[in-house]
Amino acid sequence: MNTPTAKPRIAGILCPVFALRASQDFGIGDTAATIELIDWAAETGVRFVQLLPINATGGDNSPYNAISSIALEPLTLDLRPGKVPGITEADLERVLTQHRVEELREGPVQYDRVREMKLALIKTAFDAFSSPTTGASDARRGVFESFCEKEASWLDDFCLFRVLMDENGHEDWTSWRADCNTADRARDWLSANEQAVRPRIAFHAFAQWLCHEQWTAVRDHARSRGVKLMGDVPFGISFCSADVFFQQGQFNLDWCGGAPPESYFKDDHFVQKWGQNWGIPLYRWDVMEAGGFSWWTQRVKKLCEVFDLFRIDHVLGFYRIYSFPWRPQRNPEFLALSAEEARARTGGHLPHYVEYDDDSTEGRAANLAHGDKYLRMIVKAAGNSEVVAEDLGTVPPYVRPHLLWLDIPGFKICHWEDNRDGHVTMGSDYPNCAFTTYATHDHQPMKTHWEQRRREAGSDDEPTRYLANLELRFLSEFAGLWEKEGNWSPYNEGIRRALLEALLASNARFAAFMITDLFGMEDRFNVPGIAGAMNWSARLPMTIQQMKSESPYREECEWLKSAIEKTGR
Repeated sequence: MNTPTAKPRIAGILCPVFALRASQDFGIGDTAATIELIDWAAETGVRFVQLLPINATGGDNSPYNAISSIALEPLTLDLRPGKVPGITEADLERVLTQHRVEELREGPVQYDRVREMKLALIKTAFDAFSSPTTGASDARRGVFESFCEKEASWLDDFCLFRVLMDENGHEDWTSWRADCNTADRARDWLSANEQAVRPRIAFHAFAQWLCHEQWTAVRDHARSRGVKLMGDVPFGISFCSADVFFQQGQFNLDWCGGAPPESYFKDDHFVQKWGQNWGIPLYRWDVMEAGGFSWWTQRVKKLCEVFDLFRIDHVLGFYRIYSFPWRPQRNPEFLALSAEEARARTGGHLPHYVEYDDDSTEGRAANLAHGDKYLRMIVKAAGNSEVVAEDLGTVPPYVRPHLLWLDIPGFKICHWEDNRDGHVTMGSDYPNCAFTTYATHDHQPMKTHWEQRRREAGSDDEPTRYLANLELRFLSEFAGLWEKEGNWSPYNEGIRRALLEALLASNARFAAFMITDLFGMEDRFNVPGIAGAMNWSARLPMTIQQMKSESPYREECEWLKSAIEKTGR
């Protein structure tokens, strides 16, 4: 087995852009707040800042259900005068007053109102830029035109898709008007309405240009401070995306990717019975390979223009993907059906792994060969950027050794790492080629998890009681806590700091935790399987400046700095 060369161990913090808060923000985190977080990280000794995907989103606001594999989300823009030419102080005051920005600065992100306000500001900047009399200089126009020409391979389709979203009121192209619900019809519609539509396309291109400029500046600032920006590339792409709409030949729209049945989701009977149906179309890997994997290569290279490090969400999909012969909209229809009844409605098909399950030697070998081919392609496209693999879930035995062979760090969720002798695997025994954390954005914060397990430790349900006590014991062993089964302490500062320090002390190359866990908060960024306003909208209760200067945040930041120094990260 190949043993990767050990690389420096560094500490990271996870915080979605939308969750960041500044004193005079526009109701959502942006590039300016991200720069503030980078400065805080540099001062604290944190060497990478982990963000969720920053791609353009649709109506559900989910960064993992983006409407483009490349286009960025305009809501992340810093739209203050001076940051975007064409927006004056008077313009800003007028728009912010009209949209009652003070209300938007409180509580979670109010996406509909924030989007309306920010698009109004971008439109103000675009109108000023486009004015034949007072508009941008010839040089500035030239930079924009060069951007549009350079990025035309994806930008043209995306901007037309965005116009068609506006026309139809949503991104689900399967229910768009008949004159524009296919790629060919959409282009014919554009030709027939060229004069009216071209300025609208230019507006969306302008917004993408601003995103490109600002995020490039964020990247440059991070590098100047010795901080890596960590991005995230989901394995799948939304069915309702510009990519799928205009490049349907790359995708198999008859099947949707997801995850197998999981008893852990006790309140979701569909997941327990059938699994998670994410709705992402499968890839036609043969078509992609014949085209030199150009779609994937472009996706990764554009990501690496901003990020020096990125996580592949659900890397298991490159080996095999659990797949459904129906879209998620039909899930309720199948909930009560037997397997035979389900087959009758799907032409004889049931959810299963594609290409192969792992029940046979031949199937495992074929899946491993696929994963090797596709991941080598990803690593090559990434160039100098580092790749991390989220390998959680039902993990075939060949995946983690293979990732280690490729020098792609997989995940170590500390309390799930069993040394197979009835005890937790200690951080000192982790390989250097690993990414360790207690929770991802999909999981409960540490405090919530500890307290829930503490309550369940006395449950009358034996499996629930067993799992709760096992995880609390594993966490206690990992952090060197003097906790005893049957008398678990309430979550407190001592437990929190011991857990974080043990994570930092591990041998894993990357150790990261959510920013909320640093302060013992219980705010949650996402609850899987729930589509609603509660997801992707939680914001920090304090600004980055308050983190640095006010109690109790300042003391925790000072403690973190000393813990990073103590553990040699």
